[in-house]
Amino acid sequence: MPDFLIIGTQKGGTTSLYNYLIQHPQILPATQKEVHFFDLNFHQGVEWYRQQFPPQETEKQMLTGEASPYYLFHPLVPRRVKDLFPQVKLIVLLRNPVGRAWSHYNHEVRWGFETLSFAEAIAQEPVRLAGEVEKMFADPNYYSYNHQHYTYLSRGIYANQLNSWMELFPKEQFLILSSEAFYANPAAILAETLAFLGLPPMEIGDYPKYNAGEYVTLPDGLQSTLNQYFQRHNQHLLDEFSLNFSWD
Repeated sequence: MPDFLIIGTQKGGTTSLYNYLIQHPQILPATQKEVHFFDLNFHQGVEWYRQQFPPQETEKQMLTGEASPYYLFHPLVPRRVKDLFPQVKLIVLLRNPVGRAWSHYNHEVRWGFETLSFAEAIAQEPVRLAGEVEKMFADPNYYSYNHQHYTYLSRGIYANQLNSWMELFPKEQFLILSSEAFYANPAAILAETLAFLGLPPMEIGDYPKYNAGEYVTLPDGLQSTLNQYFQRHNQHLLDEFSLNFSWD
């Protein structure tokens, strides 16, 4: 069962970090990087989840884990994780919410899930999400397509998401990282993550970017609008968690 979970954020480098981690000789990978048990497959039951991990070896310390970046944002996940694995270590990558939103939008367009322009999509986000979280709490088996796909701005309000998790888990179980720092120096962030997991350092020969998309630059007008939108939310991140990634 998982010793660690990379819980977010989507489009924040989680695929790359996970693929670097599983090269460590003391980390065993899950059957897939994104098991999505606590968000999309919880109805499968904990025994199904157990089968997604390799048998533990007893002769030396071996760890295993998975990376499902919807976990950070999904409102039901923190309690589910706490109830089943209260000691699990939680790794969070936080990316500049403006760049994250633009990358998320392009991802949805590329997969055919989004047909609106970016400006239209962020304008429609409150309408698309109206009542969805309430439905998720009312019916744990309810799947919200809109909540998974059309949350370009909402997923960048990180303080709210971290509060939901830190109400249940002590701060010592979290490693919160900057995606930008990870992109700039993946070796250093990998070393920090391994130390957090209690594992010896490891050198890998190459640090390819996984799941990276190519798209045009966000138009200046929208860049400015979103910078302004996220400014107070980024300030909450600083005030409540002393996290200052200099996004502004």
